[in-house]
Amino acid sequence: MSDTIYAPATAAGRAAVAVVRISGSATREAVAQLAGSVPEPRRASLRRLRDRAGQEIDQALVIVFESPESYTGEDAAEFHVHGGSAVVGALIRALADLGLRLAEPGEFTRRAFENGKLDLAQAEGVADLVDAETEAQRRQALEQLGGRLSAAQSRWTDALIEALALLEAAVDFPDEEVPQDVAARARPVLERLVAELEAAAADAERGERVREGFRIALIGAPNAGKSTLLNALAKREAAIVTATPGTTRDIIEIPMVLAGYKAVLADTAGLRDTADEIEAEGVRRARAWAASAGLRLWLVDGSNDETPAVPMELRPGDLCLITKRDRPVGAAGEWAAGQARRLGLTAAEITAKGPGDLGWLETTLAERVVEALAGDEPPAATRLRHQELLSEAADRLRHALDQDEHLELAAEDVRLAARALDRITGRIDPEQVLGRIFATFCIGK
Repeated sequence: MSDTIYAPATAAGRAAVAVVRISGSATREAVAQLAGSVPEPRRASLRRLRDRAGQEIDQALVIVFESPESYTGEDAAEFHVHGGSAVVGALIRALADLGLRLAEPGEFTRRAFENGKLDLAQAEGVADLVDAETEAQRRQALEQLGGRLSAAQSRWTDALIEALALLEAAVDFPDEEVPQDVAARARPVLERLVAELEAAAADAERGERVREGFRIALIGAPNAGKSTLLNALAKREAAIVTATPGTTRDIIEIPMVLAGYKAVLADTAGLRDTADEIEAEGVRRARAWAASAGLRLWLVDGSNDETPAVPMELRPGDLCLITKRDRPVGAAGEWAAGQARRLGLTAAEITAKGPGDLGWLETTLAERVVEALAGDEPPAATRLRHQELLSEAADRLRHALDQDEHLELAAEDVRLAARALDRITGRIDPEQVLGRIFATFCIGK
């Protein structure tokens, strides 16, 4: 981390103000070169910025942050300039001429992590806060940045240390005057931890869905009205609608906000047996997407006399939408209602042309999203990485509980569980893992 880095902290394009930040040991020297002198720390100062040739760049606000009281923990500074691309470009060139290096994605936050300003779970909260599109994502990211998962990890680790101390006392001092039940005292601690870790790992799926969006799949036979309904809910022509079966072959995803949560609505290929290789691949993808979705909307053309196959991907609680209720009723509508009762689905007759029907469906979808994602409080774990490490730690502790006759093996399992938990906050993550995580950040953060 010997280089001093720079990067725009605001998005490219025309704006009233743009912010360019720098961090590293040469920060004060760079500020002095550009602004004429170094302003008082943490105080916005109006300065004229000039490049090495003395050419004026802009009149800007300059703020200096001294180590360790900065975001990165190093000497750092921000230049608040006018937001035209020419101004920002001139400042960037001037910083490069001074020998500073353009930051890599996430490098500012990685330096904050490596300097102890944030742990890895909090750093991921920073990335989630930058990417937040909905109120729920914002709240969850703030909890993560505030150390919710970090505090839970610390509590779990303290309990593991307590259990490990009891096990090692029984192993290291078998003939000493220690209580005979000292190892047994570790069992309730470990059992309680297993339950907590399993609950947190299960709740991580909710956190992942808040981050990535609750997935809703439109499935059904060709010409059941899936593309028409997608367009109506999206309020734009997102999918091609024709009377030709098999028009939709790839998955069309539309992001939506329902009750403050991000949702992803997907139109999929019509489910049917086909000899067309391309359409068959579309059907395979449709089934895979539907199987992984949080909710499936099974559309059945209620005006049709032919009954379609029942999708194997349906789950109790999914919706059966009997479409085209504005047309004469066919045999498929009554059949679909009976299948819905048999499968535990909520059934309703709708038409995409009816605003009342669409209003009911939007309200119902919002209720389902809230039911799936809301809770008394945001989940502590919010990523697949967290879920995997929590599950690994729980597995180690379950194995330790089975080692009644081999306390030294039980102690080793407890150590391995603690190592898994330490990787949540990045205390022992290998370099390649850190590189992969911070590469997902935007440049300038």
